Amino acid sequence: QVQLVESGGGLVQAGGSLTLSCAASGRTFSRYHMGWFRQAPGNEREFVARISWSGAVTHYADSVKGRFTISRDNAKNTVYLQMNSLKPEDTAVYYCAAQQTIGGLYEYWGQGTQVTVSS
Repeated sequence: QVQLVESGGGLVQAGGSLTLSCAASGRTFSRYHMGWFRQAPGNEREFVARISWSGAVTHYADSVKGRFTISRDNAKNTVYLQMNSLKPEDTAVYYCAAQQTIGGLYEYWGQGTQVTVSS
């Protein structure tokens, strides 16, 4: 069982930066691949980024590539999403999620944190 709690969201101007954190409970955090997703009002939830259990492999949605960086610290049971050059279209609730197998279901989800980018 893994419990996930996101933090770090807020209001920022376009061009600014935010770093989201996702703290996980449980001793098995390092066994999970982690992902970030987002959902804007009226839209479906979409993939943002993911990172392998070791941190060696990352993957990004085209819309955030070059602007966002996902990382993790297994000693702290935390995954991060560094967001730079933010755009109004990045406004959404951001969720972290955990999966045991790449390509499989994300089994655990956090409650989300709101990111609002003003123009």
